[in-house]
Amino acid sequence: MKEKNLIILIPPSEGKSSKNTSNIKFGDTHFIFEKEVKKILKKLKLLEDQDIQKVYGVSLEKSKKLHEMNLNIMDNECSFSIERYTGIVYSQINLNNLSSKSKSYFDDHINIFSGLFGIVTPKTLIPNYKLKMNSLSLAKFWSTILTKHLENEELVIDLLPQIHSKAYEHSNIKKIDFLINKGNKMRPSGHLGKVVKGQFIKFLIENCVESIKDFEKFHFDNYKWDGENFIK
Repeated sequence: MKEKNLIILIPPSEGKSSKNTSNIKFGDTHFIFEKEVKKILKKLKLLEDQDIQKVYGVSLEKSKKLHEMNLNIMDNECSFSIERYTGIVYSQINLNNLSSKSKSYFDDHINIFSGLFGIVTPKTLIPNYKLKMNSLSLAKFWSTILTKHLENEELVIDLLPQIHSKAYEHSNIKKIDFLINKGNKMRPSGHLGKVVKGQFIKFLIENCVESIKDFEKFHFDNYKWDGENFIK
C-alpha cells in the first residue's frame, strides 16, 4: 500500500563544507523562515562572551569566529544544503551516483532539520553556519512553527536525534531507531548508527520507497527491521 505525502525527516551534520557554490546571498533567497531566522540572530547578538562559548562548545577564540559567521549569514553566499552538509550520514547517501528519479525523490521527500533554519530541503540555499538545536532553547522556539509546517503531511518518518524530534509534533509519526541487542538489552547504535542511518536513507532514495512495508527489504551490517526499529 502506498503511503501518501510521506516525508522523511533527517538531521543536519556537524561537518559542513565552507565552499559556496552560489554567489546568491542568503538574505536574497527569500527563505520561508527568514523572519524566524532573524529572531534567532537577535538572540545571538545579545550573548556575552561566556554565553558565546557555552553555545558553541569550543575555545572562546573559535567560538567568537563561529559567532561572527552566524551573525553575518544574511550577507553570506550559499550552497544547496545537500552540498553544505558533509557528515557521515550524507557521505553514505552519495547523491551524485543516484538516478535522476532517485534525486527527484530525494528532493521531494527529504526534509532536514536545523537549529538555525528550522527545516530545509536538499535544494534550499544556505550559507555556512554552526548552531545546534540544543542551544538557546531552539527546539522549543521552532516547535509551533515546524508543527504547522508539517501539519498537512499524512505520514512523517522521523530519523532525527531526540533533541530535533522535540522541535515538532504530528499526529502520524513513525519514529525509527537503529539499535543493538546486547545481552537481551537494546542499546542505541550511537555514533556507528550514523552509517546505517545514511545507508537506510540511501535505500529509501534508490528504491523511491512509498510504504513502510518496504522497510523489511533493507539489509545492512546485520540490521533487520522488526516492524518498529532496525535491530542488530
